Amino acid sequence: MRRILVSTVFVLSISVSLFAQEWVEFASREDRFTCNFPGRPTITQTMYRSERGADLPARIYSATQGQSRYSVTVVDYNPIERILTEKSKSCPEGAEPCLGGAAGGAGHWRTDLRGALIYASWQFMKRDAKVTSYVWNFVDLVEGHQLHLTNNADKSRTFAGIYMHQNKLYIIEGTVPAGYPEPGLFQQSLGWLDENGVGLRYQEYYSNNYPAPARVNRTAGQGLGQGRIDAPDAGPARGRPPQ
Repeated sequence: MRRILVSTVFVLSISVSLFAQEWVEFASREDRFTCNFPGRPTITQTMYRSERGADLPARIYSATQGQSRYSVTVVDYNPIERILTEKSKSCPEGAEPCLGGAAGGAGHWRTDLRGALIYASWQFMKRDAKVTSYVWNFVDLVEGHQLHLTNNADKSRTFAGIYMHQNKLYIIEGTVPAGYPEPGLFQQSLGWLDENGVGLRYQEYYSNNYPAPARVNRTAGQGLGQGRIDAPDAGPARGRPPQ
């Protein structure tokens, strides 16, 4: 009986330690976003292949909590015109699908940029999982897509949001084990920063394909949360309840 009691206490101590992990509001001024993570995320430099074959610079901000995984991938589409225009120069003569045209731009860079949300959403749909929801969504009036996937190979569930802001693609993904509540805290915490690091919200819907609408007037410190941690320097962080 004593041996069983010790084992039970040991299991409980692991569970308490696991779910007591502190959540923080993380902010990246370089990529101009904020998001809640279970601890300071790991930042990985990578490349992202666009629909038209442009290799674009990207960063992945990721963290785990037990078996749950959270990430924000930021892809910089600003070099898309230069990359695909240069690529089009090596196209065979008369190869319009490669060269592009006046509407699509050399190498179809305009269509690649405009279709970035749909293309990223399609990558989720191609996974070996069941798409149970696919809707138009917005964060602080920045438009995007939201998907829910169930029955992943390990029976986990994935909740994804995809947004385009100032020619940067943001892919937010939270995956939780079967039976766990959806990662609402993570999904709903995404926010934008302006060029001064101040929380950014628009007065009307923002579409990356059109001129930006007027912004809500905010002073420094508003909309950022108290005790966030910034990249690359970290400061004191305020705890958030785990999910």
